[in-house]
Amino acid sequence: MRERFYPRSRQTVASAREFTAVTLDAWGVTSRRDEMLLCVSELATNALLHGVPPGRCYHLRLFRFEGTVRVEVHDSGGGRPRVADRDETGERGRGLLLVAAVADRWGVGPRSPGKIVWCEFACAS
Repeated sequence: MRERFYPRSRQTVASAREFTAVTLDAWGVTSRRDEMLLCVSELATNALLHGVPPGRCYHLRLFRFEGTVRVEVHDSGGGRPRVADRDETGERGRGLLLVAAVADRWGVGPRSPGKIVWCEFACAS
């Protein structure tokens, strides 16, 4: 497991993606890399926009199990994220739709305070 905390700043999304890329390299994971990086970007952005109160951080955790990589983003905000219903011309609200489309599984779990939004990818090392 690898983890890192990020302050409430949009610039940290790129840092979270880079941390994930370095971690996947260290683990020798090459398959589905772009999909994982996309989901890290979307989950981190959602945490920043909807889950991290001012002055707080979000927490990225990466797990590698046999044949699976799990991405978790922890935040201290309330509410339960869901895939939004958006019209075709809308420019926002597609983050979890993308995660649901590319990850094998995703979900939301409780945390005190806040929540954990996670996704998993079956992949070969």
